[in-house]
Amino acid sequence: MAETTSTRHPKGLFVLFFTEMWERFSYYGMRAILVLFMTKMLEFDTKLASGIYGNFTAVVYLTPLIGGFIADRYWGNRKSIFWGGVLMAIGQFTLFFCAAAVSTNMDLAKTLFVLGLVALVLGNGLFKPNISTMVNQLYAKGDKRVDAAFSIFYMGINLGAFFSPLICGALAEKVDYKWGFFAAGVGMVFGIIMFQLLKNKYIVAADGRQIGVLPSAKEIIPDVTIPADGKDKLSTFETIAEKKPEFTASRIGLWVFIYAALWMFFLYVVGFNWISTLVFATSISAAGFIISDPNLTKIERDRIVVIYIAAFFVIFFWSAFEQAGASLTIFADKNTDRFIFGWEMPASWFQSINPLAIILFAPLFASTWTSLGKKDKEPPSLVKQAIGLFLLAVGFLVIAIGVKGVDTAMKISMFWLIGMYILHTFGELCLSPIGLSMVARLAPARLASLLMGVWFLANAMANDFAGMLSKLFPEDGKFTSLFGYQIDSLYAFFMIFVVFAGVAAVVLFLTSKKLLKMMHGLK
Repeated sequence: MAETTSTRHPKGLFVLFFTEMWERFSYYGMRAILVLFMTKMLEFDTKLASGIYGNFTAVVYLTPLIGGFIADRYWGNRKSIFWGGVLMAIGQFTLFFCAAAVSTNMDLAKTLFVLGLVALVLGNGLFKPNISTMVNQLYAKGDKRVDAAFSIFYMGINLGAFFSPLICGALAEKVDYKWGFFAAGVGMVFGIIMFQLLKNKYIVAADGRQIGVLPSAKEIIPDVTIPADGKDKLSTFETIAEKKPEFTASRIGLWVFIYAALWMFFLYVVGFNWISTLVFATSISAAGFIISDPNLTKIERDRIVVIYIAAFFVIFFWSAFEQAGASLTIFADKNTDRFIFGWEMPASWFQSINPLAIILFAPLFASTWTSLGKKDKEPPSLVKQAIGLFLLAVGFLVIAIGVKGVDTAMKISMFWLIGMYILHTFGELCLSPIGLSMVARLAPARLASLLMGVWFLANAMANDFAGMLSKLFPEDGKFTSLFGYQIDSLYAFFMIFVVFAGVAAVVLFLTSKKLLKMMHGLK
């Protein structure tokens, strides 16, 4: 256990790093070409493609709730990760056959398209919450390396996300879309093989235990702490099974009723389609079901409330940020001058700017937080998230300035788009890895994967909302409005995100002191 107090990170972190890298290569490679594939090959119009994109990416982040529950109660992290990877590989290869069938049988292609997306949704649900949870389990309680570990892990995510649009996007746009999906499937297979070969040797806890083998409800976890003298000590054992969440018939019945009422509200009053209704009703009722557990202590409940409030503000961030795969991809394709010395750059390549900037700047942000921490000046997690929202608003302000007075049929310099993506990256580095680390610290151990799934529910709602907002993108003289606000230009469209991200940043900053008290010492 000497490694627990060293400055080096456990080798298991790098196994998870590369596993996640290949999974993200697979997912972001597919995402980079998805809207283009729908509009150019399946012949969907922009609004339909935006809606499908929003619904799909929303459900991708909804199913981690189910995956977290399966891992916590039945399979454990490792088995969930393996079968999640297998399903995602199947989904990518199904999309490969879908693209191959477009020219000969469009009906078959559309059927395979739906089946491929369903497999990706189910696989991601099993994979995503469990690999993030295992990062935290590599470290002893109180280990100050956890924030840095999540930053390193986040670099793995973005290493895969950087290469995937370059490879999958180039194959899709310059050769054939089927080869873009095929490359994404191969990447997922690499990730599965590497995880299976190395997991038993390296994915172990600070006390040498194999982690993620049993569901947390059946696992007895020693409370490993790091006291001031720097030596590891084992205190009393915590049996999670003795504190398992309460699932009484009356409580389940109450929340089934609430869930049904939410379905009726979103479907018939708000007017959502059934997928959006599923996302929002499930997200709200699942969060309510967990927080109403009578076995929670006051401190646990306070900390979960903080997770929920932080997740609410995350919705504002990701609904704007995820325009990258929807309206901003359309903008790159139709409204951006992509010629470099006579060669036209694929529109999907712009999605590599964000992960490249993360790879370059993540060490700087990590060292900045560490340096401020040594001086006891590091801002709390929630303040970092507020800064992230502010930088997101500034990024959209840059692109809004770039398109002001520009007709929807005209094209602008790619440097406006590049500048926006870099600012968005700075915002993401303040918000996303810090958020994962915060959830891992605040969540009770017996609900760790489940609450990580709830955190991803915020992403589900945000992605669905992103699809709705992308439908407002003005093109070909077709304009719309939002709550009376006329979106009659690209400038008006981008200013929507400037306003709501900026307002969210201010509100979160002003409430952060109160929320910090509810974290009971965990910043």
